[in-house]
Amino acid sequence: MGTIHYSKVLADFAATLKPADIPEDVMRRGEDLLVDWFGSAVAGKGATPVEILTRFAEQMGPTNGPSEILVHRSSSSPYLAAMSNAAASHVVEQDDLHNSSVFHPATVVFSPALACAQALGRSGTEFLTAAIVGYEVGIRVGEFLGRSHYKTFHTTGTAGSLASAAAVGHLLKLSPEHMLHAFGSAGTQSAGLWEFLRDAADSKQLHTAHAAGTGLMAAYLARDGFTGAQHILEGKQGLAAGMSSDADPSYLVDRLGTRWASAETSFKYHASCRHTHPAADALLYTMQSNHIQAHDIDRIVTHVHQGAIDVLGPVTHPTTVHQSKFSMGTVLAIIAHYQFAGLQEFADHFSDPEICALRDRVTMKLDPEIDAAYPKRWIGKVTVTLKDGRQLHGRVDEPKGDPGNTLTRTEITDKALRLAAFSGGATPLEMTNAIDALWNIRNQTKVGFLLSTPT
Repeated sequence: MGTIHYSKVLADFAATLKPADIPEDVMRRGEDLLVDWFGSAVAGKGATPVEILTRFAEQMGPTNGPSEILVHRSSSSPYLAAMSNAAASHVVEQDDLHNSSVFHPATVVFSPALACAQALGRSGTEFLTAAIVGYEVGIRVGEFLGRSHYKTFHTTGTAGSLASAAAVGHLLKLSPEHMLHAFGSAGTQSAGLWEFLRDAADSKQLHTAHAAGTGLMAAYLARDGFTGAQHILEGKQGLAAGMSSDADPSYLVDRLGTRWASAETSFKYHASCRHTHPAADALLYTMQSNHIQAHDIDRIVTHVHQGAIDVLGPVTHPTTVHQSKFSMGTVLAIIAHYQFAGLQEFADHFSDPEICALRDRVTMKLDPEIDAAYPKRWIGKVTVTLKDGRQLHGRVDEPKGDPGNTLTRTEITDKALRLAAFSGGATPLEMTNAIDALWNIRNQTKVGFLLSTPT
């Protein structure tokens, strides 16, 4: 095992993968993930951190360019468009997640890939193939970095830089040697810390914007001969050495070309941190199967993995809509009252007195079974104590959106339309036309703008 040059093997894969190498069902799943990402990107319109980052992009210029900034119907350089779209597609907490890597691929893969495909005049098939490359690389880097990494670092920000570099590097048709240099430059810039949760800060959107931009920059620099560390992932002073205590390099090359990690990716049904979803579904199942209402509930115990405690534990009294999506109590209170934790429910009700009252009667308890299964499986278990003294127990082994309980294409389309309607980011007709184009992306000889016309 010690003789394997892990970073190089992964870079070789990223540089040489061809559309014919990818099974049809994986390509179709790539289309599913693309449409799902687009809905989240449009939903970011109007969010304060997205607007600030987009204004920054527009101030840096150019005021018109080959790549589309979705939330403003404007255009810019690939670098700045990628940053804006990556910020936009992560803010409403509806973008996808890969379980075992605890990594949100779409926001840091499709954002830079779309920007570069538009700028380079690549076909839809080339674009989709590059995105799958980004998923496969980013997911494996997230798995490699392990649970210890995620305790402090936001894996989407850190592994995301490599995912972006892989996708953009593939579109640039980098050689394996140049792809490895791109990995080195991307990895040395990997960043993203969880501390922002305590302050309801905007950093999460900066993480994805930075990862998308950093990876893109690394790939373009490598194309022109800029060199990077050759063992950036597994080296003695590489990414794992600085950011992990349980890194396992075998994950980096796990069944490359036969195991399609992109097809394992989960869709997010509720508009909240993914760590809340198993408990939310378990609570919903318990309430529906026992025919109880929110007013019947005295308190709730959620049985969780340590990662949920690490990320959600600091958020006890959320002060913003975004922060409330990282409050287990708020999410379960909304589920109890509305049976669905969507964007509108959070925006309208996260601070309602009845939501806050039940929120404060929700506790998280570390569960050995759930913790042992995590992150490969995200099991949901709740104990609900009713006001009449009865205790009810609920369990869900695959939350809605997981590969074994996935969303249909109709559900993905409906979700995207719902997200756009919430933000006002596009009209129903505009969304329908754009979504139709994305479902048929492989028929396009050149990836065009989705919501605006190039100037």
